[in-house]
Amino acid sequence: MPKSIILSGKHLHIVCLDVPWPPDYGGSIDMMNRIMNFKKLGILIHLHYYSYNDRGTPNELNPYCESIHVYKRKTGMKGFSLKLPYIISSRINDELIQTLNKDNYPILLEGIHCTGILHSLNTKSRKIVVRMHNEESIYYHELARAEKNVIKKIYYKNESRLLKRYNHRLPDECTYACVSKEDTRFFKEHFHLSHVDFIPTFPDWQQVNIEEGAGNFCLYHGNLSVPENEEAALWLLRKVFTKIKTPLVIAGKNPSKGLEKQAHLFRHTCMVANPSQKEMNDLIHKAHINILPCFNKRQTGIRLKLLHALFEGRHCITNDSMIKGTGLEAACHIGTTANAFASIVLQLYHQPFTTEEITLRKKLLGDTYDNEKNIRKFIQYLW
Repeated sequence: MPKSIILSGKHLHIVCLDVPWPPDYGGSIDMMNRIMNFKKLGILIHLHYYSYNDRGTPNELNPYCESIHVYKRKTGMKGFSLKLPYIISSRINDELIQTLNKDNYPILLEGIHCTGILHSLNTKSRKIVVRMHNEESIYYHELARAEKNVIKKIYYKNESRLLKRYNHRLPDECTYACVSKEDTRFFKEHFHLSHVDFIPTFPDWQQVNIEEGAGNFCLYHGNLSVPENEEAALWLLRKVFTKIKTPLVIAGKNPSKGLEKQAHLFRHTCMVANPSQKEMNDLIHKAHINILPCFNKRQTGIRLKLLHALFEGRHCITNDSMIKGTGLEAACHIGTTANAFASIVLQLYHQPFTTEEITLRKKLLGDTYDNEKNIRKFIQYLW
């Protein structure tokens, strides 16, 4: 009997750290595609999420869920704790705990952010899976490194310290599903958790969709309000594309005025601020080179923008900080310095993208990032 028939009618609680709709950043894309794939198998989803920003309470979630529960996140000093990371303490909610304790359905907690309720649940008598989107103590350490605002830098450093301590107290009865092999190894070795597995992220892209031939510009894209992404964009503008006159487009959400000004200093560089999803897809598809440096000294998780570039874009240039541990090294050209990036751009700019390279992408991406296959990995831990 097909598994979809066996699972049809089964109930599942999913607790999301944020509103999963619209799927317009890495975490929401991962969460939303998981919800849709559970729904395809006939699973009855009881969705719980926190409302604290301008994402609202979208009706688009209704067709996928049996029930939807919205909770106010405790923001500001109300969510602050001297002992717990803010991303966790601000999401501990008594109403959520009471609702989850009314039955014994399995629970999927989306992000370590949602795990502050675990001490109030019976973790031994029901199946609970925690989706680890990053190793958050590393992620916040890197945010602190790239942040220029002193107050924010202090906050990020303290959050990283508290998260590292919190990770040692995670209950061993749960299963922890990491998005990268590097994170999987790290959680096993550093926090001595028994049930840790690698389950790849759930991207929008399920087929490689790349045109052969050539485009006529280089592209860097990302959420430009994130310090590490602004750092990478400025490095390209100041260190790489001052050496060469190849056209460069910087595209992404909420760029600072300083970054916009820098992008328009030269005739061969420009900025596309807040492109729509369709516009971003077109840029990635039409670019000849997607160029994605990262300056994090320690990598965690996987960047959806890298997968987007590899599923839909031609040549891709990156560095070890972005690509290490992903298994996708063969699909990228890897540079270490500004001079190396400039040299690789000049080598690739007049080199058409070939059928052989498309075949390699299909081989590297197709099996690993198969959402239908990977949803069954979650299922084996939930039932």
